[in-house]
Amino acid sequence: MKKYVIEREIPGVGAMSAQDLAAASAKSNEALARLGPTIQWQHSYVAGDRTFCVYLADSEDDIRRHAEESGFPANRIIEVSTMIDPTTA
Repeated sequence: MKKYVIEREIPGVGAMSAQDLAAASAKSNEALARLGPTIQWQHSYVAGDRTFCVYLADSEDDIRRHAEESGFPANRIIEVSTMIDPTTA
């Protein structure tokens, strides 16, 4: 599987309660269960009116299908080519 970062513009997401975020996570998980094993959600960062989600998927099409199934937009889909961190130096 390839790794992707998905930018989602969701007005007000940064001000959502823990309960609202849990409900959104459940909705995403339901869509993932319907789509099968070709896509996996690793985690998301919430910042202002956006989320930045890290997914493993076979293709961008899988990401787009998840966006349609879940109702959450996929405004930008970027394939990760490599990862670096402090230990890379």
